[in-house]
Amino acid sequence: MSTEPAIHDSIDTAATTVGSLWPIHSFVTANPLAGFEDRPFSEAITQAADLLGGRGYPSAETFRAALKRGQIDPEVLDTELSELDYEEDPEVLLDHMANATDATEGDSESATDRVDKVLTKWLSAFLDEGSAHWSMPNRESGFYTAFRGVAEHDSEIPERGVLTDLSASPTETIEAVLAPYPESQWESIFEAELAALPGWTGLIKQRADSGGEWQSAYPISLSGYLAARLALLDAVDADITPSKDSIDPEPTAELAGAFLRAWEATYRGDLVENVAAESQSLADSDSSGRPDAQLVFCIDTRSEIIRRHIEATGDYETHGYAGFFGIPMEYQGYDADVSVDACPPILDPQHHVTDVPTDDETQASHDRWSSIRETADEIIETLEANAATAYGFVETAGSGYSLALAARTLVPGRVSDLFAAADDHVPDEHEFCEPLVHHQHTYTGDLPVGLTTEEKVEYAAIAFDLMGWEEFSRLVVFTGHASETANNPYDASLDCGACAGNPGGPNARVLAKICNEETVRAELRDRGFEIPEDTVFLAGEHNTTTDDIELYDGDVPKSHADDLAQLRADLATARENAAAERTESMGVDDTAAVSETERRAADWAETRPEWGLAGNAGFVVGPRELTSDLDLDGRAFLHSYDWSTDPDGDALEAILTGPMVVTQWINTQYYFSTVDNAVYGSGSKVTHNPVGNIGVYQGNGGDLMTGLPLQSLMAADDEPYHQPLRLSTVIHAPVERVTEVLAANEELAELLDNNWLSLTVVDPTQDHSAFQYERDLEWSPMSELAEANTVSPTAPAVADD
Repeated sequence: MSTEPAIHDSIDTAATTVGSLWPIHSFVTANPLAGFEDRPFSEAITQAADLLGGRGYPSAETFRAALKRGQIDPEVLDTELSELDYEEDPEVLLDHMANATDATEGDSESATDRVDKVLTKWLSAFLDEGSAHWSMPNRESGFYTAFRGVAEHDSEIPERGVLTDLSASPTETIEAVLAPYPESQWESIFEAELAALPGWTGLIKQRADSGGEWQSAYPISLSGYLAARLALLDAVDADITPSKDSIDPEPTAELAGAFLRAWEATYRGDLVENVAAESQSLADSDSSGRPDAQLVFCIDTRSEIIRRHIEATGDYETHGYAGFFGIPMEYQGYDADVSVDACPPILDPQHHVTDVPTDDETQASHDRWSSIRETADEIIETLEANAATAYGFVETAGSGYSLALAARTLVPGRVSDLFAAADDHVPDEHEFCEPLVHHQHTYTGDLPVGLTTEEKVEYAAIAFDLMGWEEFSRLVVFTGHASETANNPYDASLDCGACAGNPGGPNARVLAKICNEETVRAELRDRGFEIPEDTVFLAGEHNTTTDDIELYDGDVPKSHADDLAQLRADLATARENAAAERTESMGVDDTAAVSETERRAADWAETRPEWGLAGNAGFVVGPRELTSDLDLDGRAFLHSYDWSTDPDGDALEAILTGPMVVTQWINTQYYFSTVDNAVYGSGSKVTHNPVGNIGVYQGNGGDLMTGLPLQSLMAADDEPYHQPLRLSTVIHAPVERVTEVLAANEELAELLDNNWLSLTVVDPTQDHSAFQYERDLEWSPMSELAEANTVSPTAPAVADD
């Protein structure tokens, strides 16, 4: 009887413990321990340590620094330690923690290093996405077949075992290697081998699951990869017998869990207290009047800073909404060779949208100037890819080019000015293109081109429902976001996570175009959205590196010229103030803040163009008035929501099952990349080696790095900038409504029950009291927790992290 079904079932199950990894050009944040989310946090990190070797809690020094800075309330910490019968002084306990960790750390060389070296060489050649000048032979036949073809010519591969007569079928090769092992051990063997190179495994897994142009042209599967790996292991006589001994929990893991919970409770307590106070004030206020403009930003933590400063410049109202603006689309820009998914990875694209030219003269100008820039970019790419070519080119080009390179290195700010001047000659796509949103009754691949009228109305209505809108100003701006950085393999990690690591401007343009259509507006009015005749929707894009906001105002009528001019002036002021706040920690004078952000964007030697989402710790779901008077230090995701306009809880359910899950992914990636950067992050950018346009190595080979670089997380070698805390979500709604959502979504409740994030509800119907979620749909009033200073009886009094 064929064992093929059993093999493939075992592979599928084993693969769940390794997280998917997206190509670095479309960097998607994800929990590296996503496959363990069905287990309690403390259990998950222990099992992940066994499989992947990573640490699961912050170091003693990280806790010590947080305690010293006042980020951990001593009283809260004392309660957590007392619950576990720790009576020593926290400093003494931290010394114990540090000593125990030091005693267990050490380097050990893997017995399969030789196999890993061979595999990573051929994986990088096969999975290359356009950067290699010479392609691996026979890629179109798939990885296993291509590997089988080169194996006999690779002197590093011994001709022993199954490799002496490698079967054409990967399943048969796996069967041959597994012959001495009982079927009960197969899953454990696959799990260990897939986890041996989690970066490459994660990329293969993502590519095989998602499909796409590269996978269609050059297919790869986990079974084909495992067949090659097991054949190599067989050739070097490696023992693949599953280990019977599981690793012990981290030394002092229980103690570290107590410090972590105290740190998180301190942050959460301050956040909830402020939101509850603002909830009371909101109930007592009687705000009225039409704002001068409404601006909708992504819920991204970086938006919190710019939103505060915009609101301070005038009568402006800002809102938070997932940065793909609810349009699950595949987008192809005017100059783009391929389409990109412009929606969260939690969703599949439903529409294909492309930019089509509408202005021949401007299009011709764009093509002429962009071809000059493209030639310059190709030269730079050549120089970066080949050191020998670089030396020869510079010598041939002469002193002028040498001076240009020196200027790019020594005075990047001046170069930024020159590029800005050059860019002024190159019309942006939005100046001569429009997104093709009208339904074309054609398909690109499996996706319909454009949207039907019914779909347009639905997307607009969902947006306004989720944000609780009842009033519209003369200007409504949907503001996507993108970063600006030079020579940075991780640039996509600074773009919009809700757009799968792509800029959010295209999604903003699509929603604005939809909302300006008269047929759509008429149907929205029939649904109860009273959109005034003088309301104009437009798109924009927030450059998170420089805090510049570009408005796409080509369709704004002259009747709104004064409104637009005032908005531009106020956005410039907000930019100056936001940049000053962000650069203060860098020791930059207020007057130089904007120029410093521009220098960082243009400097090709800058390892930290901006902090990205470092610092993220909270997620607030509620009206903007709850947080508009608060300085949240760029640490909170903010999603607009009005419970009073959502009687059935549908909008709340959409927020919790969508944006909250994505923010938890972001939060856990930052957490684990900070806690153990060597395993879950990607080390220093200084020693990165980009490979195949798909990822980076540390040094000259090995596994693909899976997380964030040190420069995105650390202020110094031993000083984290990002505070590694699990996400604290605060919702402004009746607690019963939240309970109903959790009861209807088992996986969401499981995340909370397993302590991957926390949830607090500020209930406006119960005197604005706060309730902390425990587990099994049970809540504890936070006032009682604070007064009793004990764990609620509805939750187990254990270190259940």
